[in-house]
Amino acid sequence: MVKDFRRLWKNYILQSFLAALAMLIVLLFLSIEHAVIVASIGATSFIVFAMPNSITAKARNVIGGHIIGLLCGSLSTVIPHHPSLNAIIYSIAVGLSILLMVITDTEHPPASGTALGVAIKGFHLNVAMAVIVSALTLSMIHHSFRRYLKDLV
Repeated sequence: MVKDFRRLWKNYILQSFLAALAMLIVLLFLSIEHAVIVASIGATSFIVFAMPNSITAKARNVIGGHIIGLLCGSLSTVIPHHPSLNAIIYSIAVGLSILLMVITDTEHPPASGTALGVAIKGFHLNVAMAVIVSALTLSMIHHSFRRYLKDLV
């Protein structure tokens, strides 16, 4: 690792800065009360900037995965259930998001966190828009800097 850092130190600095900048933009739109979703976008930021050549860092996966996460989390909120069954409903949201991402070839692990966050907190249009804008922003930054980005992991 130290050898890699010595060789690619500029990439480490640039990519960490881009990740921090992207998260600043995200945090301007999302309040910390949606901590699970913020954490999910933070994990997306890690994938996009530390593993930029990974299939899960592609725009299709980032955007598609988070949209699927939003949909699955939202669907779980309309299932009538007793509060004692919350854990089961939340688990269904995560499992369904994984199934749909695999079927649609939009695998993006942090997007299951989006499904969980929406299942827990409920659907809010401002949160959905923030997640979509965040996924688009991360994907645009990734695309704009792709020739400079190297896998750091």
